[in-house]
Amino acid sequence: MADGECIIVAMRLSEFRRLVEGEFGPMKGEWLAHSHVLGGLGVTVNEAVERGDDLRELWDRICLDFDVPEERRLGADD
Repeated sequence: MADGECIIVAMRLSEFRRLVEGEFGPMKGEWLAHSHVLGGLGVTVNEAVERGDDLRELWDRICLDFDVPEERRLGADD
C-alpha cells in the first residue's frame, strides 16, 4: 500500500445496528428500520439491508434524512 492510501472496510451489520440504536435508541431505531423510507431509494432501511445495499451508504442516508450532526455520525465513544 502506498503512503496516504486508505482502505475502507465494509461495515458489519452489527456495527450498523449499533449506530442506529446509539443515535435513536432501541425503540425508535427499530421503528426507523422497518418504517422509514430512505430518501432517494424509495425503500425502507430493512428492505435496503435485505437487498444488500452498502451499510455505510445507508447510514449516511439515515444521517442526512434525520439531520444527524457530523460529530455524532461515528457513534458514541465507548
